[in-house]
Amino acid sequence: MLAASRQALPPVRLLCLAIAATGATPLANAAFIEDSSASLTATNIYLNRDFRQFEGQNKREEWGQGFRLDLQSGFTEGTVGFGVDAMGLLGIKLDSGKGRTGTDLLPVHDDGRSADEFSRLGLTAKVKVSATELRYGSHVPELPVVKASDSRLLPQVFEGGLLTSSEMEGLTFTGGRLDKVIDRASTNSEEMVLNAKNRRFASGVEADHLDLAGVDYKFAPGFTGRYYFADLDDIYRQHFFGLLSSHKVGAGTLSSDVRYIVSRDSGASNAGKIDNQAFNAMVSYGLGSHKFGLGFQDMSGDTGFAYIDGSDPFLVNFVQINDFANADERSWQARYDYNFASVGVPGLTFMTRYIRGDDARIAGSNDRGGEWERDIEFKYVVQNGPLKDLYVRVRNASFRSDFARDADENRVIVGYTLPIW
Repeated sequence: MLAASRQALPPVRLLCLAIAATGATPLANAAFIEDSSASLTATNIYLNRDFRQFEGQNKREEWGQGFRLDLQSGFTEGTVGFGVDAMGLLGIKLDSGKGRTGTDLLPVHDDGRSADEFSRLGLTAKVKVSATELRYGSHVPELPVVKASDSRLLPQVFEGGLLTSSEMEGLTFTGGRLDKVIDRASTNSEEMVLNAKNRRFASGVEADHLDLAGVDYKFAPGFTGRYYFADLDDIYRQHFFGLLSSHKVGAGTLSSDVRYIVSRDSGASNAGKIDNQAFNAMVSYGLGSHKFGLGFQDMSGDTGFAYIDGSDPFLVNFVQINDFANADERSWQARYDYNFASVGVPGLTFMTRYIRGDDARIAGSNDRGGEWERDIEFKYVVQNGPLKDLYVRVRNASFRSDFARDADENRVIVGYTLPIW
């Protein structure tokens, strides 16, 4: 059995002592207690991925139960407010077997068997002045330059410091440094590693830290501009430019998400050359219970797209199995969503999408290849009663490629969040 708990970082302990010291009067701690909250999220996932090949491991199949306890304090009163958040994570094996591991639901022992359970504790100290907040400790970031993966029993967790400021109306600044990561099926805090999918880059290249800074600015009704910069120490520098829009057009709503990302190698690590410009955009039109979307993604430059291993690349064609981010690859997406509330079944939704990529440069050769993926999802959310907000998701995907392993995948996900206070 593999089980471990993350201990608070020394600066967190010091700040906790500072917060405790403010308890000299009940008034000082009023907001700290009154604005606190707690919730317990339970996520049950069955995942089956069939590679449809006889070479090596041809199937991964596991079932597990995850629990996430979130405790969030308010802030102590005064010009400078202090607080502490805690995140307790527990994953439990329900079914697995030697030869079926590798789904990333559970850690895998050296003997090839999955762990019976695994756990972590994440602590985050926070300081707030006006509309500016500094958080140091554990984070599950959702930023264009680092997006933690949250598609398994437990989320990927980054450690470090992040500052968010909304002092100006319509503008939010985010910046900080992350220096460790705990992957989804792990209890160990490790260095960040460059993703090497399809041998795009050298494998196992580690970075000491990630520095980032960016702004989101709502400069007009229905329009938000975004710019972020990231430096993965001695590996790559990345610039992200984005534009979000949403407007009523006719009887429906037209929305768009346009992204342009420039990545270049930096420093003297053994990552090799990184040279990529990724343009990607998604345009959607929602009309009543229907929503139609078209996506386009183009990789130019000498290499594929660079991102931190285990994280979700911020690309519109990153879907259930594939990311369509190889060198020179150009891909299209067609998507359709439907809400069954219009036919008397509130809470039931449907989604399907098809992505086709072509002209991908295959690493280690002069060949080019294509690939495609088709995803289908049904989701039902209980609308009332004692199980209100419990959801069930059934997902199916098929992936075919000229240069990567074909796969068929099924997932069944049941989740529920219980507010404790």
